[in-house]
Amino acid sequence: MKYTTEIEINQPIDKVIALFDNPENMTKWMEGLESFEHLSGEAGQPGAKSKLNFKMGKRKMEMIETITVRNLPEEFSGYYEMDGVTNHIKNKFIALSPNKTLYKTESDFVIKNNFVMKLFSILMPWMFKKQNLKYLESFKKFAESQA
Repeated sequence: MKYTTEIEINQPIDKVIALFDNPENMTKWMEGLESFEHLSGEAGQPGAKSKLNFKMGKRKMEMIETITVRNLPEEFSGYYEMDGVTNHIKNKFIALSPNKTLYKTESDFVIKNNFVMKLFSILMPWMFKKQNLKYLESFKKFAESQA
């Protein structure tokens, strides 16, 4: 399942990149993220692996991030794996003006052996895009609140 989401952020591209590229900021805008732990490789670089721990209501989830491309602002991509689901996300940042940045994501969900997620993807494919857009809106709010 492939989809694209995007949002305009009222901040210069350099500021947006600095905020996005700092893992310490992730818990400030990514709802449900409790911790981010670097596991291997050079942090923030292709090949690096990190563990993200989420709490969604009463449910806890662990996700492994593997960075595949780091060429900011043009692209920051990675694979996110959890419970039979892999999501390849390509993040792109485009300066629209000196004080406005377009943040665009291209997602490719592959659901292997997770029956519940497979069912959701068939019955409610919009749910995945909606969740991704929620994160973009949260990042926008966070970025625009920074001086």
